[in-house]
Amino acid sequence: MKKDLRYRLWLVLCGVALLTAGCGKRYVPRPTGYFRIDLPEPVYHSFAEKGYPYSFELSDYAQVSDRQQEEAYWVNIQYSSLNATIHCSYKPVCGNLRELSDDSQRFVYNHAGVASSIPEQGFFNPERKVYGVIYELRGNTASPCQFYLTDSTHHFFRASLYFNGIPNQDSLAPVLDYVERDMRHIIETFRWQQ
Repeated sequence: MKKDLRYRLWLVLCGVALLTAGCGKRYVPRPTGYFRIDLPEPVYHSFAEKGYPYSFELSDYAQVSDRQQEEAYWVNIQYSSLNATIHCSYKPVCGNLRELSDDSQRFVYNHAGVASSIPEQGFFNPERKVYGVIYELRGNTASPCQFYLTDSTHHFFRASLYFNGIPNQDSLAPVLDYVERDMRHIIETFRWQQ
């Protein structure tokens, strides 16, 4: 009987010890948070440099830097506060349209191993003779949006967006949406100059 009483007393003490040890602050796991990014409403202006074979409208939030030391009419459109750059290249078409469009597609599909999907959308503006393809690369790819435009006889323009950081689609989503809207505006206002 004494043994039974000691056993019950021991169980009660253990129960009290467990109850008091568990009465601390509750830990609740929280998802990773990201900085809030306030993006200004875009105001567009014309990029029509003298001698360039193309023009388009781009956001006042972006700055254009010349890359002509690489090749003629190549530019970067930089969003310095967003840590993003749209790399733009231009090539004249000299019976090599198929090769240029295949190269563009190859650049896009180099990201296929990381991308969860790569939807393509055609763009046609017969009035301005601007035709092309827009690629949205979904997933944590280095270049989430690319496009090329051509008149199919003389001009070929290619652009690809890169962020200067780790490609985390969740954290980049608001910035990516903002820059993709600007890229679509570039496409919709694109004109050949010559």
